[in-house]
Amino acid sequence: MPKASVKRLIECKKDQLIDLVLDIEKYPEFVPFCLASHVYEKNNEANQTLIIADLTIGKGPFRDTYKSDVKFDKENSTINVTNIGGPLNHLENNWKFFETEGGTEISFDIDFEIENKFLNVLMSKSFEFGLNKIADAFQKRAEDLYRSIDN
Repeated sequence: MPKASVKRLIECKKDQLIDLVLDIEKYPEFVPFCLASHVYEKNNEANQTLIIADLTIGKGPFRDTYKSDVKFDKENSTINVTNIGGPLNHLENNWKFFETEGGTEISFDIDFEIENKFLNVLMSKSFEFGLNKIADAFQKRAEDLYRSIDN
């Protein structure tokens, strides 16, 4: 199964970055390979935000939609995502946000397995590159949206 981790220091406030990650409906505007998104449910509870959403991911002739269960833990500033439907046998990704003097450090871990064994092998080979492109996209989006506001 492909697994990877990315850490970034982004010159934005922690709450801004959390809002950016939770704004799933905007992903097609800036996340590479994300063709569409749809949020079915979004519930705010005392210390959590719970979201059920679809993402359609694709490149070239390959395109698939998977449904995710997204849980934001306000107390620990973490977002945990697991798949609940689609072409993945397994998906777990975790976002952690730590406010620092220079901005916010984001840690993003992902672990997944695609049902199609051929695609799984293909994804394993280019996964680290793809994950860095996605992290770059989130960083650029955050800087575009928030850097000018803070300065």
